[in-house]
Amino acid sequence: MNRWQTQGVTVESLTGDAIDAVIPEIAALRIAVFRAFPYLYDGDLDYEHAYLAALGSSARSVIVVARDGGRIVGAATGAPITDVEEEWVAPFRAHGLAVKHRFYCAESVLLPEWRGMGLGHAFFDGREAHARSLGMSDSCFCSVIRPDTHPARPVDYRSHDAFWRKRGYVPLDGVVARFAWRDMGQTDETEKTLQFWGRSLLFRP
Repeated sequence: MNRWQTQGVTVESLTGDAIDAVIPEIAALRIAVFRAFPYLYDGDLDYEHAYLAALGSSARSVIVVARDGGRIVGAATGAPITDVEEEWVAPFRAHGLAVKHRFYCAESVLLPEWRGMGLGHAFFDGREAHARSLGMSDSCFCSVIRPDTHPARPVDYRSHDAFWRKRGYVPLDGVVARFAWRDMGQTDETEKTLQFWGRSLLFRP
């Protein structure tokens, strides 16, 4: 377990059995953060617990946790992409892209009060370091695509594209996943398109 601090917030990388203890808090955190645009996710705690338990069942997974005192205020998860659901692997196989040494940064969630402190970089640093320790050569993640004209888009909304590019990530042409969930205020699940971004881990941006 690696641990460091930034502006009084402790950030640590958890693996193995240490992941199980934080699943309830991170499940609630995911629901709270992903309610906002662009995900608009109407979450369910039972599903979240099962999802995180499945991720944690991989001996090669990691959760980077940010704590302010004893409270978890943010977290980022990751695992080799071959250790997660096939829905995330299939887009790479469809384009003939190798997956054996590709690490999947599944999500980053951080409460609004703790944004702007550099924790986004700490989350990527922790996951990329873990990926390198496993011998992974590439890193990826995906983001939901929403139209600029979406009625729930806040007038002051700014995408994270510039931040991701600063980290060395670029959109992977045509590599998209499709996944269904229920949006806030809706009764049925609808399919969403998610764009994969990627970078090589063989150099540092």
